[in-house]
Amino acid sequence: MQFLKSDFYYDLPEELIAQTPASPRDASRLLVYDRTSKKTEHRIFKDVTDYLKKGDVLVVNNTRVLPARLYARTENGGAVEVLLLKRLDIDKWEVLVKPGKKCKIGARLDISDGLSLTVEGITESGERIVRFIYDGVFEEILERVGNMPLPPYIKKKLEDKNRYQTVYAKTDGSAAAPTAGLHFTPALLERIRGMGVEVAEVLLHVGLGTFRPVKEEIITDHKMHSEYYEVGAEAAETINRAKREGRRIIAVGTTSVRTLESAADENGLLKPCSGNTEIFIYPPYKFKCVDALITNFHLPESTLIMLVAAMTGREEILSLYNEAVRERYRFFSFGDAMLIVGRSDDEKEKPQDIVDKD
Repeated sequence: MQFLKSDFYYDLPEELIAQTPASPRDASRLLVYDRTSKKTEHRIFKDVTDYLKKGDVLVVNNTRVLPARLYARTENGGAVEVLLLKRLDIDKWEVLVKPGKKCKIGARLDISDGLSLTVEGITESGERIVRFIYDGVFEEILERVGNMPLPPYIKKKLEDKNRYQTVYAKTDGSAAAPTAGLHFTPALLERIRGMGVEVAEVLLHVGLGTFRPVKEEIITDHKMHSEYYEVGAEAAETINRAKREGRRIIAVGTTSVRTLESAADENGLLKPCSGNTEIFIYPPYKFKCVDALITNFHLPESTLIMLVAAMTGREEILSLYNEAVRERYRFFSFGDAMLIVGRSDDEKEKPQDIVDKD
């Protein structure tokens, strides 16, 4: 079946777009959907432990968001906003600039004392290739002068920029947070590990392409953005052992899903690897590695809602989103969460038992 972009539309009142994160992190709401029974439950995120069991593997993305928004001046004093997209070399980056007309090849922009850049190239889609000039350690300068690149639908200033990082963030490189992970606290993760649940860390650096709208009406015509990922030896071993023993792999967020499904072979097994992925997951995709998913509520007609629809079915995800709207859930990056468990109808021959709520 050929899906259209409009097949993934739902109506969202603007006031349900969360402007601030929940406090504490695990006080956000949790909509639980069981694919086996087709039933939903409305809980609080810290109750996620009621749906986990010994032997499960929770897979998290340990990327760290760069304070990637920089405010610069041209040599004539004109203001330019610079957004870091992708590191190409030690000092060389692909960036978005606004306004672009001030940033021709050869232009120099000053950001702060000790940090400037020169424009060396322009991509087909208008991004700039720039080289930074600085004294010291680039990451330390960035921490000092950079601003968090919050999504355009968040209008409120973020008081604590750590609230746009997961508590397990380690590796700098993302232009946006893997937001399903924002709900976890150190205490909740400790409780989860204490249940005998293993936590495996993978890496995918989230690009701004995650916010780019799908413009083509036929979704298969959409060109997916590329993102860098890594699966280390320890994570691969943990996940492979669980797969061979018929235990659940629960992905935290769509970025963990894209990493696992990019790296997995046809049996859902992984080798340590790294690279760039442009995987586009939409119905009727058959998941190779992932059995269950923790995710936030995503934008209408986005590649992210299409990915989640591949796990639930298109009609089911729209029904769940409409239920979340009626129940006044909070949506998008700082919003509430959804947990998808159970087996879809075409997976019922799989050996795993998904839900155990004793």
